[in-house]
Amino acid sequence: MGQKLLSKLKGRKDRVNEQEGVRKEKISCRLARFIIHKKGWIEGVFAAGCLFSLFAMLFVNVNYDLTEYLPETAQSCIGLDLMEKEFGYPGTARVMLKDVTLYEAKQYKDKLEAVDGVDQALWCDNIVNIYSGEDFINEKDIEDYYKDGCAVMDVTFEEGDTSQKTSQAIDEMKAITGDKGSYVGMAVQNKSLTENVESEMHLILTVAVIMIFVVLCITTNAWSEPVLFLLVMGVAILLNRGTNIFIGTVSFLTNNVAMVLQLATSMDYSIFLLDAYSREKQKGLPDEEAMVGAIDAAINSIFASSLTTVVGFMALVFMNFTIGFDMGLVLAKGIVFSLITVVFFMPAMILKFEKWNTKTRHRPFLPSFRKFSQWVYRMRYASLIILALLAPPAYVAQGMNDFLFGNSAVGASEGTQVYEDDEAIAEKFGRSNMLLALYPNTSPVAEKAMSEEIDGLPYVKSVTSLSDTLPQGIPEDFLPYSVTSQLHTEEYCRMLIYIRTKTESDQAFRCADELEGIVRKYYPDQSFLVGETPSTQDIKTTITADNARVNMLSLAGVFLVVMFSFRSLIIPVIVMIPIEVAIFLNMAIPYLMGETMVFMGYIIVSSIQLGATVDYSILLTNNYVSSRRSLSRKEACVRALMLSCPSIFTSGAIIILAGYIIHFISSTAAIGDLGHLIGRGALLSVLLVLTVLPALLVLFDRMITSNEWERLQRHVKRRRERRRVLTRTARETIARKMSGTKTAKEHKESAEVSSDEI
Repeated sequence: MGQKLLSKLKGRKDRVNEQEGVRKEKISCRLARFIIHKKGWIEGVFAAGCLFSLFAMLFVNVNYDLTEYLPETAQSCIGLDLMEKEFGYPGTARVMLKDVTLYEAKQYKDKLEAVDGVDQALWCDNIVNIYSGEDFINEKDIEDYYKDGCAVMDVTFEEGDTSQKTSQAIDEMKAITGDKGSYVGMAVQNKSLTENVESEMHLILTVAVIMIFVVLCITTNAWSEPVLFLLVMGVAILLNRGTNIFIGTVSFLTNNVAMVLQLATSMDYSIFLLDAYSREKQKGLPDEEAMVGAIDAAINSIFASSLTTVVGFMALVFMNFTIGFDMGLVLAKGIVFSLITVVFFMPAMILKFEKWNTKTRHRPFLPSFRKFSQWVYRMRYASLIILALLAPPAYVAQGMNDFLFGNSAVGASEGTQVYEDDEAIAEKFGRSNMLLALYPNTSPVAEKAMSEEIDGLPYVKSVTSLSDTLPQGIPEDFLPYSVTSQLHTEEYCRMLIYIRTKTESDQAFRCADELEGIVRKYYPDQSFLVGETPSTQDIKTTITADNARVNMLSLAGVFLVVMFSFRSLIIPVIVMIPIEVAIFLNMAIPYLMGETMVFMGYIIVSSIQLGATVDYSILLTNNYVSSRRSLSRKEACVRALMLSCPSIFTSGAIIILAGYIIHFISSTAAIGDLGHLIGRGALLSVLLVLTVLPALLVLFDRMITSNEWERLQRHVKRRRERRRVLTRTARETIARKMSGTKTAKEHKESAEVSSDEI
């Protein structure tokens, strides 16, 4: 009986001890055991999420119109909203017919105007009677519309540039004109952009996956590991795309580039976890226990790495030009989903792939990097000298680039059919840029005077207003409502102005400013000039202010993350120097090459390059600090490089390949330029991190190894001890004084008593 009681008490004690051990276990270990224990349930959750995403991503709207990202306070944005409210916002196109007679061109025009979705086609038959005979027609009167067997017409549609009805109308128009037709304009650009981007991005993603698979085969230790990595990242990408439905509408740039960027920037996380698992397995632990140890060992690195990337991407959210909000949110969300997928879903996949990884294991292809590391250490002073020589001119040059800001720079970029057609039309007839003036419907006399003044400007091709369309003295009711409704309402009037300029150029901006001044002269209040050129001017103004803000926010955010990670003020500065210089060099090269960039790549890539590649600096710095605890500066530098090179080369190669694949395949300038900047930026970041950062670490070794946080803690502790000693001393002094006073008083009282007795 006593023996049984003792056994029960012992068992209870063991259970209590076991529970105490569980309570004392690290949170990361408890999380790891939960993940392993519930892996079947977790797999089901991710499978359900993937099914939802496959369905939801079909309903995500994609926007191709950059003007919609202007702030609501922009004048062009206010004018566009007003015009859409009063008149609607018609789509526009310009059509050139080759090898046609004057009468054949007229027949084509009538057919085009009859297409469902076409509002009107402006041609020379609006100003001359072409049936009067060619001998009676002055060529100068029609040379803007017909010459050398070619006819050009300005077409407006019933609905906007991005409307499905407008897109179908363009298809019907192309079927009518056949090989004789060349098409340009916003509606054509948007249609072409939509079709090109959708087809090209499938090819880009396919090529990127193949190339990344090859890189992973070279850098991993088993043939099945690349399949594991791509499977996990594929799930994360799918979840990110599906959850875009909660945003509603994303930009075409975000929709097509985010997948490749997410794949390239977050592949590190899965590599960290698998490497940690392999190290735990080498200790002889069972699979599940090894996985618990792997999650515990890698989770801090994964969180730190993802946090810097998220912070870099989230800086874009604060852009006034809200395409940054769109892209920043989606990219940051993608990194979060990659983190969640690696931490929760990947452990189950690693355990499932364990047999395959063991069977397909091969000798590593990567070298030890010892000779390279030793060479970097020997060349450390040369690296610093080169850095000091390159950084100042790169910083100056990167602020002197020429940019394109408008929709045409995106949808009609060099290499597209729209660009070729635009050049052909411009060569034959010159440029034609449509602007629309909106002004209160208060004075037909003022409208007539304004129309005549504008029509007299040398760069104005044509002016269409109600005062021009309606003969003098004829009542408005004489014209059909379909005509008058396009030119005025009860509250506002609209004037169509065609000028002989590009939609984006210094000349176009000067002309737009002059036209806006004339409109404001006749109608000082509530008048607007809208069109692609005014919108481009507002985009340029907004972006210029955004650039400095985004860069400062991304720098500050990453600085804080690194500061709290290393508990140091000097390490974040050292970590970010090579990345920032790489960004300066990346942005300076287009200026030195005389290239003109699309603004979106420039404004976005700084945050992307910083967020995606600062991890390389953090990894190398962390390995140096750890090695320095037991090794000399030289040995620590060499060891840190040897440990860091495989991961940096793997991750860097993936981002470089992804960027250049986008650049070489995409015919869309905005996407191609962004890819080029990302690929070249990652290459420069890898080079500077592996050559300059080790030199900086060795140079500032004393400041790095003397941990500021620990010094601060020691300082605070000393201050606290000093304050405690002073307080105790003060109390003792006061006590002694009080005791001394009390003794003197007692002596006085004793003396008084003695005198009384005498």
